[in-house]
Amino acid sequence: RPQPQPAMPYPDLMEVAGQALARRALEIAASGNHNLILVGPPGTGKTLLASRLPGLLPPPDMQEALTCAALHSFHDSTSVEHLWRRPFRHPHHSASAAALIGGGARPRPGEASLAHGGVLFLDELPEFSRQALEMLREPLEAGAVTLSRAAHKFTYPARFQLIGAMNPCPCGYYGDPEHSCRCTSEHIQRYRHRLSGPLLDRIDLHVSMHRLPARLLLETQSKGEASATVRERVLAARQRQQARQGCTNAALSAQALATQCVLRPEARRQLEQAADALQLSGRGLHRSLRVAQTLADMEGADCIDLQHVTEALAFRQATAPA
Repeated sequence: RPQPQPAMPYPDLMEVAGQALARRALEIAASGNHNLILVGPPGTGKTLLASRLPGLLPPPDMQEALTCAALHSFHDSTSVEHLWRRPFRHPHHSASAAALIGGGARPRPGEASLAHGGVLFLDELPEFSRQALEMLREPLEAGAVTLSRAAHKFTYPARFQLIGAMNPCPCGYYGDPEHSCRCTSEHIQRYRHRLSGPLLDRIDLHVSMHRLPARLLLETQSKGEASATVRERVLAARQRQQARQGCTNAALSAQALATQCVLRPEARRQLEQAADALQLSGRGLHRSLRVAQTLADMEGADCIDLQHVTEALAFRQATAPA
């Protein structure tokens, strides 16, 4: 049965000028339910792009809508017009671990659970407390948050897409040809190392963004495709995944990858060589394979080809220096 469409339209991707690589990553993230991090100077459109992701996703089904409404009822009432909208949660970087994960004497769900079925957007990602970010590792893997107290244990669903955004350095202008960076290499390294390796390992797509010239921003013809056009391709890719395995590629277990992801010989060799050269962890290797499968689904291909693996690995760049 078709689900009601949200009364309030989502922000349209057509309003974002340029940034072809970031737009491509956003479509891949929507198609396979992958996590994404955007790195770039202030004003490059990181927040603008992140807010467009819910509009590329299929509407929630009845179970997702009711679960979301129940979670939000802990904090406020959910109107009917919001019932069929994908959540987009955008907590401030001063949010505590309890605010992100949940807590209290009788624990209530936090932002991770309120984003269930939708998007959790963390702007200024390195400015969040290390404790809060590390506690996100559990829901990113399990899709749920468990809060234990002396007499009770509470488990809340928290299966969301994480989008992080950050500057390349504390002042924000490292690598920007139009602004000089005031940060020392030590400051840059300390800033980027606020994000742990295990957390970054759980983010499938890493994208660097650059400032656009004013001429491109002012040209109306520089606008990209509308959300509705991209969403049609996203829905087609997701339908292929549901028909094949009953879930999105991001939700594939490590055991299912061996049977569901069919690699051509040259693609397998490339993945093996890159995993050794880049010293990918087992998790990093599996996440790259899931992204490659999403790229194949976007093209309607039955097998993962060399170009799918190459593009997936290109998005697997390290955000923090070694």
